[in-house]
Amino acid sequence: MSTLDAVILAGGAGTRMGGVDKPGLEVAGRTLLERVAAAVRALSPRGLTIVVGPERDSPRALYVREDPPGAGPVPALRAGLEHVVSDRFALLAADLPHLAAEHLALLEPNSVFVDAGGREQWLTGVWRTADVRAALAAYTGRSLYGLLGPLEPRRVPVPDPDAVADCDTPEDLARAARRLDG
Repeated sequence: MSTLDAVILAGGAGTRMGGVDKPGLEVAGRTLLERVAAAVRALSPRGLTIVVGPERDSPRALYVREDPPGAGPVPALRAGLEHVVSDRFALLAADLPHLAAEHLALLEPNSVFVDAGGREQWLTGVWRTADVRAALAAYTGRSLYGLLGPLEPRRVPVPDPDAVADCDTPEDLARAARRLDG
């Protein structure tokens, strides 16, 4: 299997979390961002981890920013994708505390998890680098669905609903902490 790079989007405003640095919040002794990076590294230890967001001491990664910072997921993907060197990469949110290597291993290039309701989880997918670069070159919109949907990704039912459960609210964070601490 070829190396898997990762673009982790970690630059949102965290408004539903009260404006705090959401990727830096801790659950069971590690930050949300550290947990996502660890899942990718466990699957592909030699892959490049690119975090689009403010620079941090941990995890070890290449940190880049979209212009302007906070411009949204498509500009963030554009900024991160510039640094991808592998022929495939994972596009991930930074607030997925339950995501694990075994989940990511189920995704082949140009596939995305779908939740129990059948909705694509655009920030839990694996993509062919060349395909996304070509799509971005012609895309002027702001929606990940508008960008990635036309690539007709394989829709993979998530084996564990928590794998795609992000932490958008204090209640989500408390639920993740109960599961991971317990």
